[in-house]
Amino acid sequence: MEKLNRPRLVVAAPQGRSGKTTVTASLIAGLRGRGIDVHPFKKGPDFIDPSWLSLISGRQCRNLDRFMMDESTIRHSFVKHSTESGIAVVEGAMGLYDGVDVEGSGSTAEIAKSLGAPVLLVVNAVRMTRSAAAIVLGCQKLDPDVNIAGVILNNVARPRHRDMLTAVIDRYCNLPVLGVFPKKKEYTVPDRHLGLVPAAENEALQRVLETWQADAESTLDLDRIVEIARAASPLDSVQVDEAAELMPGIRPRIAILRDRAFTFYYPENLEALEMAGAELVFVDALSEDLPPVIDALYVGGGFPEVFAAELEANNALRQSVRSRVEAGMPAYAECGGLMYLGERLMWQGKGFEMAGAMPFETDLDKKPRGHGYMVAKAVQDNPFFSLGTMVKGHEFHHSSVTRVDPGVVFCMDVHRGYGTDGRRDGMLHHNAFAAYCHIHALAVPDWAPNLVKAAAQYRTLREGN
Repeated sequence: MEKLNRPRLVVAAPQGRSGKTTVTASLIAGLRGRGIDVHPFKKGPDFIDPSWLSLISGRQCRNLDRFMMDESTIRHSFVKHSTESGIAVVEGAMGLYDGVDVEGSGSTAEIAKSLGAPVLLVVNAVRMTRSAAAIVLGCQKLDPDVNIAGVILNNVARPRHRDMLTAVIDRYCNLPVLGVFPKKKEYTVPDRHLGLVPAAENEALQRVLETWQADAESTLDLDRIVEIARAASPLDSVQVDEAAELMPGIRPRIAILRDRAFTFYYPENLEALEMAGAELVFVDALSEDLPPVIDALYVGGGFPEVFAAELEANNALRQSVRSRVEAGMPAYAECGGLMYLGERLMWQGKGFEMAGAMPFETDLDKKPRGHGYMVAKAVQDNPFFSLGTMVKGHEFHHSSVTRVDPGVVFCMDVHRGYGTDGRRDGMLHHNAFAAYCHIHALAVPDWAPNLVKAAAQYRTLREGN
């Protein structure tokens, strides 16, 4: 088996909200400022942090998730999307050892071990001195197979505080402090919750990137960090079967609503559709209509409630989606996309007309209805998942489905998570499927070929008419 050099690091912390994203962003900006290509990865199913890591690095961030993917798939994705010449930086999630059970399954530590990656541990030092060493030492001792290579201190009050923290970590943990971020250092990130930054905010974005780069040079020991990344042991190459193109010569066209309202798409999902033979056509749901010739529709998640008035105002697109779904065109929607395919969206006491392609409404609350990993089983015939398929994904939604027409079929039983009502997910109407479950193509390899197959069948039917 071939050995591959992949300089790499994992940025982790003992607990969430310790400053991992700030450190990761500054580190990536600092490395790029030195002319080093950075390959960003994010542990877990997050959409928002990867959008920023992509912007900062200039490369598409990839998600690594041990709950949804097996170890060989993670290693293959990592090797495929990193190189010998660059440095791969993986931002962790939650605490280093936090997983779905007492063994820490799916944790950042598990990802670090799978990749043989050294860990930079970010410690939130608010109101701590010597206790910081106890926290770091605990992380070292809990699993000696996790290679904690250095510590980065966040929220450090003053030089005396910094010196004490550095001394105790050196004495009790035998680890270098590789960075010190001052207390209450804040960054104003334009449009951070929506992923895509409007053109008018490019100047603000550039200022943020310049600040991150400058802070990296002043707060991080970039030379030592680069040495640690490049000292990581070579990885074994991993071979994973990738889907062959279906029905060569037929390239059904799949429309993707991608704009400020709908931004939550894993790059692997779009790549899997193309690999299965589809031609992707991107449509701005706020201002454009569907092209005349389309064979299927894919609507990912996002924040349709924020742009509900603009979505409602684009009457041409709403009518096109509704009429084509009624004609049998396949449509696949996740979370925010589910809300758009419905008839009406209720938010902050106001109602907004949506596509009306499926007979239900959605209502938003301030509290999450569903949050976390999902497991659902396909129990009804549908174009996208074979009967009995166990689908692993995740959900994070504040909306709930209301006023569901009795003719809507629920295709999936929820084994973990909430879905639409704690028991079911995956509503089917004609050939339109809407679920709260976000899936990753690497975790559900049959999804993309099935969607492309359904699109090809609809194209044949449409051309026959």
